[in-house]
Amino acid sequence: MDEFFAAALDEARKGLAEGGIPIGSVLMIDGRIVGRGHNRRIQQGSVIRHAEMDCLENAGRLPASDYQRATLYSTLSPCDMCSGAALLYGIPRIVIGENATFRGPEAYLRERGVEVVMVDSEECQQLMSRFIERHPQLWHEDIGG
Repeated sequence: MDEFFAAALDEARKGLAEGGIPIGSVLMIDGRIVGRGHNRRIQQGSVIRHAEMDCLENAGRLPASDYQRATLYSTLSPCDMCSGAALLYGIPRIVIGENATFRGPEAYLRERGVEVVMVDSEECQQLMSRFIERHPQLWHEDIGG
């Protein structure tokens, strides 16, 4: 596991510890993390604070040339909204922890030229599976339902 994926997994654990959904994300540019975040939709009562959106928000405004050199790491396959943000900003590479508990539009991302890398992390899958089992109502009120 590389340091960037490990940082995304750390973010997922933070989200779970805060009572939220255990999904984490980091944005890496030129070998360093410029943004990190985790799903905060429960903690903040937000409809858009998915891990990737939180990460991008925390990275702040960046020039297009920075996004074009970026890799977005996410512990779970990004949903349509988060995939759309990656496409909008021209992020060329997304590293995904797992897609067994939820699969976003990965084929569409590939069709649009994004390199999609699957880590297939057992820890990510276990975090999500346990969360969904213990809190199905929280998962199903959003994209899981």
